Amino acid sequence: MRLNLDGVTKSFGEHRVLDKVSADFGELRSLVFIGPSGGGKSTLLRVLAGLEIPDSGEVTLDGCRVDFHDDALLRYRQGLGVVFQAYNLFPHLSALGNITLPLVKVHGKSPGEAEHIAMETLRRFQLGAHAHKKPAELSGGQQQRAAIARAIAVKPRVLLFDEPTSALDPEMTSEVLAVIEELKEEGRDFVLVTHEMGFARHVADRIAFLFEGRIAEHGPADALFSSPQTQECRGFLARILRY
Repeated sequence: MRLNLDGVTKSFGEHRVLDKVSADFGELRSLVFIGPSGGGKSTLLRVLAGLEIPDSGEVTLDGCRVDFHDDALLRYRQGLGVVFQAYNLFPHLSALGNITLPLVKVHGKSPGEAEHIAMETLRRFQLGAHAHKKPAELSGGQQQRAAIARAIAVKPRVLLFDEPTSALDPEMTSEVLAVIEELKEEGRDFVLVTHEMGFARHVADRIAFLFEGRIAEHGPADALFSSPQTQECRGFLARILRY
C-alpha cells in the first residue's frame, strides 16, 4: 500500500485530537502507530477507516484521495477490514453469523456463498468447531480471532487494527499477535495501533510515533527504536521499555 496524509485535522468540541497530521509513508506492507495514550493514534486509525471524518486535510491511499462523502465513503469502507480492541461482535449472532451478515448485507453475497466463505475463514483461524457459538461462549482470544476472521472474509485491500490485544491476558495476546504475524507473512497490508512495543518492532515496515495530535517522527522500525530523532520519542521509549 501507499499512504499519504496531508494536514489531517480532527477536533471533538474544543479538543483538537489530530493537529495537521502530515506524512508520506511511501510503499509499505505494515505500518504501526505508537505513542502515549491520548496522542491521537486511534482517532487517526478511525479516520483511515472512514469512521471519523476529518475537519480538514486529505488522506490518499494507493494514489487515490479518500472522498469523505456519502456513497463514495461507503464504497471506500467496503474495501477495508477493521478490527477493534473490544471485538465489536454482535452478541446475539453466532461466530458464523457475525461473518455472514456483512458478506450478505454489505458485499452482496448470496447466503450460501457467504456461509461457505465464513466457514472456510473460521477454519483458517481454528474456529470451525466454534462456528455456532455466540461471542459470550468464546474466550477473549477466540472472540478476537473471530473479529479478524470477519475482517479477512471480505477480502479487504487493507486491514486496520485498533489495539486488538488491549483487552486480552498475556496468553491470549500472544495468540492474536501470532495471527497478525501470519497475515503479514501472507503479504496482507495493514495498519496497526498497539502498545506492544516488541511486536511493533518485529512486525512493522515503518513506525509512526504520535504525540499530542501529530506524527512527531516516522521511519523504519529498527531505525526508530534504535535511534529516535525527537526528544518526545526518546522519552516515550525510555519509559515504556524500562522494564
